[in-house]
Amino acid sequence: MFDRLIQFAREQYRTKEFIPLHAPVFGGREREYVLETVDSTFVSSVGAFVDRFENDMAAYTGSPRAVATVNGTAALHVALRLAGVGPGELVLTQALTFVATCNAIAYCGAEPVFVDVDRHTLGLSPGALRRWLEENALIGDDGLCRASADGKIVRACVPMHTFGHPADLDALVAVCAHWNLVLVEDAAESLGSLYHGHHTGTFGALGMLSFNGNKIITTGGGGMILAGEALGARAKHLTTTAKKPHPYEYVHDEVGYNYRLPNINAALGCAQLERLDAFVEAKRVLAGRYASLFEGSDLRFVTEPDGCRSNYWLNAVVCEDGAQRDALLEATNRAGVMTRPIWALMNRLPAYAHCRKGEMANAEWLESVVVNLPSSVLPEFL
Repeated sequence: MFDRLIQFAREQYRTKEFIPLHAPVFGGREREYVLETVDSTFVSSVGAFVDRFENDMAAYTGSPRAVATVNGTAALHVALRLAGVGPGELVLTQALTFVATCNAIAYCGAEPVFVDVDRHTLGLSPGALRRWLEENALIGDDGLCRASADGKIVRACVPMHTFGHPADLDALVAVCAHWNLVLVEDAAESLGSLYHGHHTGTFGALGMLSFNGNKIITTGGGGMILAGEALGARAKHLTTTAKKPHPYEYVHDEVGYNYRLPNINAALGCAQLERLDAFVEAKRVLAGRYASLFEGSDLRFVTEPDGCRSNYWLNAVVCEDGAQRDALLEATNRAGVMTRPIWALMNRLPAYAHCRKGEMANAEWLESVVVNLPSSVLPEFL
């Protein structure tokens, strides 16, 4: 099977050279728009392409407001601040995620609490979330959710849409509503993914996207906060060093952040966004071909949850066991076809080893058997 996979990847990408996991694609108006910013001299955080990128992204996702940031971690940091997360508080999330999810929580002085994921979504499990809350939390007299052990406020919940596959959002929304938690979606990987016809990142009070160089579209580095009108206005204020409008004075009314996306990066994003639908189509075609390749084999291809449209940002297979996973990683990378294991669980990292956690049987199993496969846009769609 490994040899078939290597041959398949070379046939799909039409090359005998090294095949990366996910490479950016530039073939639209990127050069034109970037040069336009250079000619205008507006290359920093003020410019027409920043406004356009925000407006276009709001329209694409159906979010009332979209606020561009310098990267996805900055977007999540500010989203958590707007959710009210503060020092000494707890934020429920999944251990099976990229470290930026937890770092943004830590930037607020809060502590992540890890609960399990579901195998069919790879995202935060509503059942595991509910169980942890029933066993470890209560609603205080002030209406806030608090840890029963020490009274710490449990402020928010952050599910991550792993590899672009939407988590079980309806159930997560219901659990958060029952326990008075603010839902903040880490949709960094899921631009173009839909849950029951609606874009990920728009179900919670706030959501965020990432446009890192390895995402489905890129601004080089960049992120976006998705929010309603009021929170969106606050997000724009905070990410622009909390500067109040004035013809010439420097008036900053609170601690803010220099998190605005530069115009030159937004120009790249505008050109990329024009081709997003084609990129999603291409990646879904590739996913279908992977599914056919692995049909009947001992490797199980990870498919989108029922009722969802995934962007299939990173394709993945589930191996039979850790030994097969290691053999697959070794064979493919030795042949110049990049594959990668899923992330180490966050509770295994030194910075987060002390954090509270529930049982994580699914996350621990997935950590040991999942492999990501080459997922760049196919050459035939360029």
